[in-house]
Parts: sequence; C-alpha cells; structure tokens
Amino acid sequence: MPYGYAGKILRINLTNKKIIVEKPDEGFYRTYVGGKGFIAYYLLNEVPENVEPLGEENKLIFANGIMTGLPVVGMPRYVVGAKSPLTDGFGQSEAGGFWGPELKKAGYDAIILEGKSEKPVYIYINDDSVEIKEANHLWGKETGEVQNIIHNELGDKSVKVAQIGPAGEKLVKYACISNNLKHYNGRNGLGAVMGSKNLRAIAVKGTNKIEFADPDKIKEISKNYLSTYMEKPLSRGLYDFGTSGGVATLNTLGMLPTKNYNFGEFEGAEKITGQKLAETILSKREGCYACAIRCKRIVDVDEEGMRIDPKFGGPEYETIAGFGSLCCVDDLKAISKANEMCNRLGIDTISTSVSIAFAMECFEKGLLNKEDTKGMDISFGNVESVLKLVEMIGRREGIGDLLAEGSYRASKVIGKGSESFTMTSKKQEYALHDPRTKAGLGLSYSTAGNATDHMYMVHDNMISKEGEVLNGVSTFGIIEPIPTKDISWKKVRAFKTLSEWTSFINMAGICLLAVAPRGGLSVNEVVELYSAATGWDTSLFEIMKSGERSINMARMFNIKNGMGKKEDSLSTKTFELMNNENSPKHKMVEDELNDSIELLYEMRGWNDGVPKRGKLYELNLDWLVDDYLG
Repeated sequence: MPYGYAGKILRINLTNKKIIVEKPDEGFYRTYVGGKGFIAYYLLNEVPENVEPLGEENKLIFANGIMTGLPVVGMPRYVVGAKSPLTDGFGQSEAGGFWGPELKKAGYDAIILEGKSEKPVYIYINDDSVEIKEANHLWGKETGEVQNIIHNELGDKSVKVAQIGPAGEKLVKYACISNNLKHYNGRNGLGAVMGSKNLRAIAVKGTNKIEFADPDKIKEISKNYLSTYMEKPLSRGLYDFGTSGGVATLNTLGMLPTKNYNFGEFEGAEKITGQKLAETILSKREGCYACAIRCKRIVDVDEEGMRIDPKFGGPEYETIAGFGSLCCVDDLKAISKANEMCNRLGIDTISTSVSIAFAMECFEKGLLNKEDTKGMDISFGNVESVLKLVEMIGRREGIGDLLAEGSYRASKVIGKGSESFTMTSKKQEYALHDPRTKAGLGLSYSTAGNATDHMYMVHDNMISKEGEVLNGVSTFGIIEPIPTKDISWKKVRAFKTLSEWTSFINMAGICLLAVAPRGGLSVNEVVELYSAATGWDTSLFEIMKSGERSINMARMFNIKNGMGKKEDSLSTKTFELMNNENSPKHKMVEDELNDSIELLYEMRGWNDGVPKRGKLYELNLDWLVDDYLG
C-alpha cells in the first residue's frame, strides 16, 4: 500500500459528467511528488498549445503534496493549476487551511477537471462517493452564503468547501479560489478558470486515515519542534503579530511599497502594523491543519458604518501593504474591510490592490478623470473609493470592469503612457515586495513560471546577515551573507539553489513559514520527514532534483505557449529611483538584472531561456525532448 499519499487521482469531465479514478504507479509519485509537479505534468501532456485559458480545453487541477496532511507543523498545503487567464502561461497558486488534508483523507491526491458544465454545478466528494450536483441556486451569491447553503444541504458543517465567488463567475482575470472562507489560492486567476467551467465549489468529506511509513519518527520530529518553536523570534513573531509584524521595519528601511511603488516609506505606517492590529481589532489567532504557529489573524469589527465579519479571517501582510501604504490608506479597519470584501467576492487582494493603486496614479496624473470613473474621486488615500472599487472590480461594474482585466491590460486601453505606472511581469501584478529593495525577487518575478510569485524564492533579507536564519541554508553551501540589493553571481547561485528548495516545498505540500530558513524545521528534518512519510530511502539530492524538475516543466509549458526570454522582464518603474525622503532611495539597474538572468540561464542549463536537451534528460524528462525539442 502507498504511504504518505492516497494513490488515487480523480478525473471529472464536466461536459459529459464522466468520473474516473486513476491509480498512477509509485514511480509517478516519486518523480513528480505533487503540487505543481503534478500540475505541470498534466498541463504539458493534456492541454494543447495556445488554448484559450477560459475555454473548454483548459484543465483545472487541484493537487496535494506528498506530505500534505502530515501531523506536523506546516503540512496543510495544496496547489491549484491551469493555464492562467491573467498571464496566458503556466498558472499555479498554493493555499493552506484544511481542504487539502481533507481531500487526502477522502482518498485522493489530486482532481483533474475537464470540459465545461452546461449549467452551474458543484462537486461533493464523500470518500468513495463523488457527485456532481446542481448549483443554479448558488450562482451569483457571495462566498459566505454559499458555504452556509452547502453545509445545510449536506447536513454537515465539517465538510470542507473550496469555492469561487461572484468574481470567478464573472471571469475577473485575477479571481481566486477560497477554502473555508479564510484560505486562498490567490494568484494567477484560477478562480476565473473554475468559473469558466460553471463549477462553483468542491465540497469534501474524508474519513480515512492517512497512513505513514514511520509514524514514530514523525512524532519525534514534531515533538522536538513544538518544544522550541516559540523560542525562535521569527516563529514567535508570526504567532504574536502575523505576517504583517514587519511593516514598521520595512518602512524604516524604505522597503514598504507606497503610493503605487513610487515610495518605500509611508507616513501612516505605524497605524497599519501587525502590532497595531493585535492591540486593536484582533479577536482571535487561528492556524492551518496541525499547525501550532497560528499566524492567521481573525478580526471582528461591529460599529456604526463598519461591520467586519470574523468568519472571513483578517488581512495578511500583502493585503495590509496593498490596500494600506500602496493606496496611501492608514485606516486599519478600512483595510480589513477591503480584505473581507475581496474574500466575499473571491478576488486576489494583491492584484486587486495593485490595480487600484495603478488607477489612482492614472487619476492623479490626469490620464483618468471623473467622467471615466462616473464621478468618483479615486485620489490616493480616499478610503471610500478604495472600498467602492473593490466592489466594482469583483462585480465587473463601471471602471471596475476594466480593472478586472488587470493593470497591464487596463494600461493598454487607457494608453497615454499609463504603461509606465504598471508594476507587472508576464501581465501579473507584483506582490508587495519591491525588487528594487530585494534583488533576488527581481530574478524571481522575471523568471518564475507563474510570474510574480513571492513564494518562489527565499527572500533576500533571509540570507543577508549571519545568524540562525542563514545557518538554516548552510546545508546548500550558502554560508556567507549576501546583501539584499546584491545581484552578483553569488546572489544568482543562491537564487537558483533556493528556488529549487522552495519548488520542492510547493510540491510536497509544506508551508514556507515552517521550514528553514524562515521556520524551525531544518532542511535535514524535512528530508527525514519525507522518508518517514513515504518509506522511501530518499536524500537531499533527490529532493532538490524534484524541485529543479518542476521548474523546468513549468518553463517548458511557457515555451510551448510562446513565452520565453522576451517575457523575462520587469516593469520600467522598477528601474527608476524611489522618491524616499527619510530612508534610503532604492533602484534596480536594468543591465545588471539582464546580466543576472543570462547567468541564471547558464546555471540552469538553458539556452536563451530554453532548457537544453541534456538538462531535460538529466531530470528524467526525456518525453519533453521528444515532444518539444525534437
């Protein structure tokens, strides 16, 4: 019997309602592991080149990792993938919570969704029972109401529900997928792909036990972690203040994206920190499956003119910086309301806030006016307009219909030089980490298969100074600090290695906040857990090759769809000097970035951005050589 994984993949054709259970062999699992490894395999093999992302031929894949559901801190994650409607390339986005482990308990490692239902439907998986149920009554409703309806229909509030919102139904290019209203596959617009298939939700109930090869070893490592994790400053900080605990520090260093990335410092930063949230509107700390860190914030506001429902959680760092400093809003309650509205509607808080900030700069510079906005003043700092724009984007109303296409496409319509106000790569908005201040992120944003993914690489500040955090990656030969803005061969080497590590973490179903260098689980402990879960005599070498394999597969999918070296670029604003007044002014030099990209190609065995035959053979991807390189 398989250990660690379920051994079954569920294939559902929504056009003809055919349901098939597939049982790949052990070699498949050991080669592709899970997460984006599974997704890249199926997209490359089954999705024709240049298909319309919102067309019937695209496939939507939910994939657990091989370690999803381990009873250890940081093992809750799963990945959703498809051809992205936002980037037109490889799309994948992770989420935590409880849905992934529930799917594995139901007996499945992944779900492949094909075709398109004629009418709205949702899927109910209860162990071996899989039903496609009518969902006309769910269409058009917000996420909270839909979850309540499904729970009541099924008579079980413990059922885990992954779903889209009205934004996914209306094919907003950055619509997301939520599970249990608090956890999100946010990026790449995969909620729009789900909506294009008329699939509103997947409800899962699993009652099986996940079997592991060496449960005693797993318990030992878990116990050791739990005995020390609260003593580690980074883990303790996540518990106390969540992911936004570093807002004030970033502001001091001139690294807090402000006013559509024109500044790295925000006058109101102290009002929107994780510390301020903890002092004011925080009502509860929650975590994901089997995780003690409890970094999730739950906020509860009930006052005249402002009601925030705690069932939608609370804002992460990306959301606080996006709707806060980036839009020049210093009202923490308003930011939390914007977060709740995005969660109700099912839209990515990153692309939503960055698209709004883009529109605000267009308005400030006179490229948009009140005639375009139907009388709205969308100046920076206008809280009422920010909240209104969130609603308009999620429902594709007024100017929100244009912004729902993303800032890259919106700039092509607005014209007049507005392209220079965008912060995108491969048509997707930057996360709230500016590559002018973290050079390795410049490599990540420009070359990642799924575009501006801030989870694709260990952030530069993690390896910028001596200490316990840097020591966490010494196993990889990264033993000397590298400054955050350094873009030399040392940073490129570190980026290549650490992106392979984080890619494996994605494939395995592990949270980056739990493992080295950010978290308390060491690299060697992850290797031990991998063996203890699966029973395989694995090694760090095998793990790193798995991560490298998935990077090359994602790259080949983009090459197949006409995306290559030309798309490995950043927005022009990235190469302009920040306007900081009280902190360092940061800038990235375009020629230096281009040189580092070329060096990365060499290190990865790519010719002009295309993986060479030898590299694909080395990674056991001979089928890609035959299909795409000849």
